[in-house]
Order: sequence, then C-alpha cells, then structure tokens
Amino acid sequence: MTADDELTQLAQEERTLQFEFFNAETAWELGQRLKLAAEARRVSVSIEIRLAGQTLFYYAMPGTTPDNAEWIRRKRNVVERFRQSSYAIGVRLKQRQSTLEERYGLSLLDYAAHGGCFPLILRNTGCVGTITVSGAPQLEDHQLVTRTIADFLGLSGNELH
Repeated sequence: MTADDELTQLAQEERTLQFEFFNAETAWELGQRLKLAAEARRVSVSIEIRLAGQTLFYYAMPGTTPDNAEWIRRKRNVVERFRQSSYAIGVRLKQRQSTLEERYGLSLLDYAAHGGCFPLILRNTGCVGTITVSGAPQLEDHQLVTRTIADFLGLSGNELH
C-alpha cells in the first residue's frame, strides 16, 4: 500500500467514525471497551478520552508507565492542532520526508505524530475531543482505537475502507 492509499484510507476512517452525540457516559462505555479490546489483544496500554478539553476517561493498565501518559499528551497535541489522527499526520510527514519540527516548528517534546490518537468527531459539528491509547506499536495503537470505535458505533470493518 502506498502512502497515498494509506492516507485515503485514514481520511475514510475519519469520515466514517463519527458520533451522533458524546457525553461522560459515552466516554465511560467506550473507555471500558478499549480496555477490554486491549486485554483481548494482550497489550498493556494507557487510555484517555477527552471532550472539550476535559478528561472524561483515563485508565493505565498494569504494565504501563508514566511515560505512556506523556505519549498520550504529545499525540493528543497533534490531533488538537491538526484535527486529524496522529497516525495520519505521521504518514503524511513521512511521505514528505519531514518532521513536525521541520515543517511546522513544533517541539517534539510536546508533539508526537505517532499512531494512537484519533479525533472525537461529532457528526455535523467536527472535532470536539480526542480518544488516545499508548503502549503498543503505533499502528496497533491506531487500529485499537479505530476498530473499537467502529464496533461501538455498530460498523463493520468493511465500512472503514
């Protein structure tokens, strides 16, 4: 798969994985599902769900460290700035053979274009928060989030591609 193909697929995910509404109860249920999905995959991750700048769900599984919280913060900063998944931004930068620092002047101490943070998108509204995991390799982190959201929304994997 080329970078262009991957970026097309990632854009499709962002068009498809949108919520009709989102509140604290939604965050709690989605957070629990992310935890169960990570356990099923036998990976230890930290999970954060934020809405309008407020953390509604946070869980650090056994085996994670405070460093995972730092990765979450840095990935979240990317999504809050660009309103796209942290993985998509990383793919685009790799395609351009650039970095966040070179292209946008952003400190890598505060931004990480690595997979695992996905925009929390309300249909007909846009990005209103973030859903982030950290602990597995970046593609696995990204897929853990997107596949869990798809399942939560009652979508099949085929609807993402």
